[in-house]
Amino acid sequence: MRTSETTRRDALLLALAGAAGTGIPSGSALAQPVCDTSSKAGKSGVRWSQGIEGQRRGDLGNGTYRNPVLAGDQPDPSVLRDGEFYYKVSSSFEYYPGLIVWKSTDLVNWTVVGPALRQPVGSVYAPDLVKHDGRYFIYFPALNLPGMMNLSSQGKPRPMLSIFVVHAQAIEGPWSDPIEMRIFDGIDPGHAVGEDGKRYLFINDGRRVPISDDGLKRAGPTKKVYDGWRYPADWVVEGFELEGPKMLHRDGWFYMFVAQGGTGGPPTGHMVVVARSRSINGPWENCPHNPIVRTQHKSEPWWSRGHATPVQGPRGDWWLVYHGYENDFRTLGRQMLLEPFEWTKDGWPRATGGDLSKPLRKPRGAQAGPHGLALSDDFESDPVSARLQFFSPTEDYAARVKVNDGALILQATGQSPADSAPLVLNAGDRRYEVRIELELADKAVGGLLLYYNKKFFCGVGLDEKRLHPYKMGSETLYPPAGASPGRRVHLKLINDENVASFFYSLDGSQWTLCRSYEVSGYNHNVADGFLSLRPAVFAAGSGSVAYRSLRYRAL
Repeated sequence: MRTSETTRRDALLLALAGAAGTGIPSGSALAQPVCDTSSKAGKSGVRWSQGIEGQRRGDLGNGTYRNPVLAGDQPDPSVLRDGEFYYKVSSSFEYYPGLIVWKSTDLVNWTVVGPALRQPVGSVYAPDLVKHDGRYFIYFPALNLPGMMNLSSQGKPRPMLSIFVVHAQAIEGPWSDPIEMRIFDGIDPGHAVGEDGKRYLFINDGRRVPISDDGLKRAGPTKKVYDGWRYPADWVVEGFELEGPKMLHRDGWFYMFVAQGGTGGPPTGHMVVVARSRSINGPWENCPHNPIVRTQHKSEPWWSRGHATPVQGPRGDWWLVYHGYENDFRTLGRQMLLEPFEWTKDGWPRATGGDLSKPLRKPRGAQAGPHGLALSDDFESDPVSARLQFFSPTEDYAARVKVNDGALILQATGQSPADSAPLVLNAGDRRYEVRIELELADKAVGGLLLYYNKKFFCGVGLDEKRLHPYKMGSETLYPPAGASPGRRVHLKLINDENVASFFYSLDGSQWTLCRSYEVSGYNHNVADGFLSLRPAVFAAGSGSVAYRSLRYRAL
């Protein structure tokens, strides 16, 4: 996707250079966590447990787990241990509501708390979730995008890149509106408290910014404090890209866990590097066995492993939570992985999970809870929260949707899926089916898609006159699509390991195939943006589209 004539990444580099709920009623059958711990093997022979709607679940039910612990797009995870619970947020980019908070008791099974960010501020990059003096904070950078939030609270043009914070007294919220911290020269903030009690944000490129005691604004100039770890010159990486600092204070040492090598690009690029210092002010020394995590070869099951948060398990063992691309399934985005690590006698972390190809023992003393989020919906209450999110919406996006008599009514905007700010689902399975019924009002166009961004999507739409097949972000002209089957139609998507087929039906039982596409190329390495390929519905043209009976099923 491009912002004007410049890619998102180019825009980000230019900026740096210049400067709860599920929506399902609690009594609904869909809300019940059907935790079938029997294993199911796909074509690859790799086995996962089945959870809600057959979705894959890391917990194997026998004291072990298999990665991913949280499937689907969960990039840049930041994990906070708060008493007996763990909470997690990830980059939400252009998906709103954003910064979805997840909760766990064992680091393996996760459920949704709800979104912490509802006001669009741009594309939201790597956040940091912390608790300080009894209050929760989420620090995050946002790349300003046209149409989302171009003015500051003073009515002046907003910088291209800003670091924001939201805060709350309780993890469930309510969360504050986003507060711009006047930090315009960095990304990936990592919160730390020095030996003198002062607060800091460590940011990319080994730099540090002091912040106010209340944690809401800059309190001094940016300073370079760390040069990173120099990997061998012959390593195949995307770039040096020192970013994602996560800070830990333990046994008199300040530890900095950072990412290097680039989050996309070659499978062997991303890595986890560690440095430590006796003082928050340095000097920082590198771990003698850096990198502690890295994909060694493209044959491994997980690519581009990195951006780690260290966290202590319920009984004192230690874990790294980070992201990675699944081999041959970049379309699913960066999924959340869990790896054990140990502390050496000289006080350095050493990861012990290998290439994550085999099941691993769960954290000691962990009590498993429910896992996952039902993606199906009968639209009895507003589902736009954690299940359905708008992609790249305008500030008034909440007014576009309402629920009425079992239907989600989506007001039309734009002329095609590209500019319609569609509603998307974060699917984490290699094979799945999505069904939904739509009804057109006025001159609206609606449909079912697989959506990466405004220039990379495919699927089928229809208006009152004809079908609209889409491929690579535009409508296909050959072969001719044919007449519309009507104003009220059932649509079905089957994604079978990146082979996607789209169907329509008048009665929900007899199906006609519209188009099939191979979609493995709809990913970040081709389309940029750090996103994932997601099932989506849209409403374009004029009028509205009523959607009913959303059904998701892992195959």
